[in-house]
Amino acid sequence: MVSVIGVYTGLIDKFPMNAVMNRPLTIQTGQCHCQRYMQPLLERIQNGEIDPTFVITHRMPLGHAPRGYEIFNKKIDNCEKVVLKAA
Repeated sequence: MVSVIGVYTGLIDKFPMNAVMNRPLTIQTGQCHCQRYMQPLLERIQNGEIDPTFVITHRMPLGHAPRGYEIFNKKIDNCEKVVLKAA
């Protein structure tokens, strides 16, 4: 089973539909309830109950955002999450 949870973004390029057709896969999707959970999650982070920093693999200045996106998009250096910091 393949599950996709998140926010709809339109067309997805390079999706391997041939691989799906050749396997007994079930695909399920669902919208993420961002508005419902954003505030409670932010409060738990602020209170130290949740530490999301384990997903941050790269940090760079805001001016390097195009490079940060390229690193993330191409998964260079096992990139998971880029955090940009304003000067």
